[in-house]
Amino acid sequence: MRRAGAAALLAASVAAALAGCGGSKHASTTTDASGCASVAPPEANPLQTAKPTARLDPSKTYDVRLRTNCGSFTIRLAVKTSPETTASFVSLVKKGYFDGTVFHRIVPGFVIQGGDPTGSGTGGPGYTTVDPPPSSTRYTLGVAAMAKTGSEPAGSSGSQFFVVTAKDAQLPPDYAVLGKVVDGLSVVEAVGQLGDPSSGGEGVPTETVEIEKATVDVH
Repeated sequence: MRRAGAAALLAASVAAALAGCGGSKHASTTTDASGCASVAPPEANPLQTAKPTARLDPSKTYDVRLRTNCGSFTIRLAVKTSPETTASFVSLVKKGYFDGTVFHRIVPGFVIQGGDPTGSGTGGPGYTTVDPPPSSTRYTLGVAAMAKTGSEPAGSSGSQFFVVTAKDAQLPPDYAVLGKVVDGLSVVEAVGQLGDPSSGGEGVPTETVEIEKATVDVH
């Protein structure tokens, strides 16, 4: 789902629709009609980092909480299904990689996409992991998965991820499953309305939606 050069989520007919540190540096101020606190767009930060070598403990549960200026939501990671993907994601969270980044693509009724520190849709951590998803995978409401270019193998990912806001995105099983939203789905759905319908698959946001802080809870 990364854009050209490092971005694209859709393939064939669907591809046209979505081809393609530290805490927040911007203090939340007034709240607008959408329920989001107004923030200035964060500066691009082309951050790259080392690929983690350790995997997560499959006997434990890993919840990643994303606090945004529009509210918070939590993704429960699919550790057993995607061991490399989830280990990478947790490593990036602990490094503050996602803090101060934005959802750079919001396609109403389809997905919200973030995880790029440059905000351009072409950024990433400088490495790739691969967890081919099961052939039975369906990308339904609340499912979080990783973006990839059309030329990369199924299950490839860097740091960009998307959360499905459609009842069923009807995507092929090409995108590594990150997990599923277990809390704050209403926040995801509200953010999912903040894309310009006239921009089509480009999903140009109508306002800045920033990940102010990402944290992981292990239990």
